[in-house]
Amino acid sequence: MHPQDQTIFALSSGRTPSAIAVVRVSGPQAGLALTTLAGKLPAPRQASHRLLRGGTGEPIDDAVVLWFPGPASATGEDIAEFHVHGGRAVLSVLFSEISLIPNIRAAEAGEFTRRAFENGKLDLTEAEGLDDLIHADTDRQRRQALRQLQGLLGDRARDWRERVIEASALIEAGIDFSDEGDVPAELRAPAIKAIETLHGEITKALAAQGHSERLRDGLVVAIAGEPNVGKSTLINQLARREVAIVSPHAGTTRDVIEVQLDLDGYPVTVIDTAGIRETDDPVEQEGVRRARTRAEGADLVLWLVEGEQAVDAGAMRSLWKSGDSDRLEGSVWIVRNKIDLVAGGTRPSGEFGISARRGDGIPELVDALVTFASEFFGATEGAVVTRARQRDMLNRASESLRRSLDLVEDGEELAAEELRAAAHALGRLLGRVDVEDVLGAIFQKFCIGK
Repeated sequence: MHPQDQTIFALSSGRTPSAIAVVRVSGPQAGLALTTLAGKLPAPRQASHRLLRGGTGEPIDDAVVLWFPGPASATGEDIAEFHVHGGRAVLSVLFSEISLIPNIRAAEAGEFTRRAFENGKLDLTEAEGLDDLIHADTDRQRRQALRQLQGLLGDRARDWRERVIEASALIEAGIDFSDEGDVPAELRAPAIKAIETLHGEITKALAAQGHSERLRDGLVVAIAGEPNVGKSTLINQLARREVAIVSPHAGTTRDVIEVQLDLDGYPVTVIDTAGIRETDDPVEQEGVRRARTRAEGADLVLWLVEGEQAVDAGAMRSLWKSGDSDRLEGSVWIVRNKIDLVAGGTRPSGEFGISARRGDGIPELVDALVTFASEFFGATEGAVVTRARQRDMLNRASESLRRSLDLVEDGEELAAEELRAAAHALGRLLGRVDVEDVLGAIFQKFCIGK
């Protein structure tokens, strides 16, 4: 039997034990599962109170059941839902009884959503939005994912694809009527205008994103500096809990410590690294190597120095193999710690002064991080592109449209071929053509039961 013809089931709610657990069944045998365990089918899309019984007649649980006949369901197939008490013993018996029904098996990761996609209930951009919504840690991530799930990009891409196909039809009609005098030119003019408009819209959408697709992964901020300048104390202040060991002895931090923060809705990963210095200790050497690796890949580095200590430019540049001075100016902030111990001291313009131990200057530093994140991610509220795959497909479509404009005066056949390539790229974006190579990678990241 083909996997698509099999009925699947899974726990579709949170981790057990819980007050209520939702078990979802999708496929041609969903109705049989419901009648076998609950006695008869309830009215479609209406909750019904039932006593579930197993094959021997033994009661399983007092439950609420729902029936969603396809295609008017989340997956496009028949769906049954069992809302039971969320104890492990209840679910164990329920799973066992469902498994006894012929042609029903446990669902794989993302299989419910994949069936919804394959049955036309949502396109690939909406499926990606659903995955992002499930994994959203901050409110800005949630809002961006919800917009995708509601078709922000998918609706526009469908409109773009339809208009590309219409322009292509005009170009190809001109080819068919090439011996009819002025007919090709009359068809070519509206086609060129439509292609120019489309190219402008897609180019504008690509240019307006900033780093919006990075909102899914978040901003990476590394705290670096020489040993014993307060890096671990600072990360504890930012996290508002003890995540790193604080010690007066240099070299305490040997490995990279990470903490996830929500700064005004922006997801930020802060990294505490080992102190940058030359050492003969092989363990500390490895910590320094890892610190340099993580700092080099960070979006922003907070370089800590103590009080009025001079900034060691050589140590700071050692974070990057290239020693790129432009990058040092753009993505490294000098943070002077222990300012409470400096009597009447001043700091150079553009630097931050804090006391990681007492908390002085921390609110100002956090406000600056929020501003940096806002500028880094750009206008995420209107972002259309949220994944690298989406950007790649739109870039391909844009380039094909541009080439079609370059070629249309020299030969409609070549322009028509570029328009077909643009339509194909937009089809791949939506998941409607030639996407088998990416489906597994996308849906395997979903949780079981979604």
